[in-house]
Amino acid sequence: MSENFLSGFANRVLQIVARIAPGALTLRPRLHRWRGVKIGKNVWIGYDAIIETSYPDLVTIQDGVTIGIRALIIAHFRGREKGVVIEENAFLGPGVIILPNVVVGRGAVVAAGSVVTASVPPMTLVQGNPAKPVARVGLPPGMEVSFQQFAASLRPLQKSDQR
Repeated sequence: MSENFLSGFANRVLQIVARIAPGALTLRPRLHRWRGVKIGKNVWIGYDAIIETSYPDLVTIQDGVTIGIRALIIAHFRGREKGVVIEENAFLGPGVIILPNVVVGRGAVVAAGSVVTASVPPMTLVQGNPAKPVARVGLPPGMEVSFQQFAASLRPLQKSDQR
C-alpha cells in the first residue's frame, strides 16, 4: 500500500468520526486538526459538519468561529486551489455551503442554508443562494452574545449595497 493511500484512508476515517463525535468545542476540532485543517482556538463545530474531504490543509478556520450543524466546506473542485478561510468570530449557520476560493470575513454571519460562492466582507450578514449581503453586523453571535443582542445589532443594507 502506498503512503498516499494510507494518509487518504486515515483522513477519511477521521472525517467520518469527526462528523458524529461529541465535543463541538473539543474533540471535533481536534480530529479536524489531525486531518490537517488549520483551526484556531475556541472553534465550535456542529454535528455532521463536513470540512473538505480531500485536501483538509486548504481550509483555515480562525479563532472563535462557529460552524453550524450539517455545514459543508468545499475547498477544491479540481486539484489544489486557494482554499477557504473563515476569519475570526465568523458564524456559519446550519446547512451552509461554502465553495472554494472564499474568505468569510471577521465577524461575518452566513444565514442557515445559504450557499457562499464569493467572499463575504467582515461584519456582514449574508443569506440565500447565492448568498448576498443583507445587513451589517454590529455584534457577531457567539458564546457570550445572545440571539437577541445579535439581532438588535443588525443594520439592514440599502438596496444599492445589496449586490
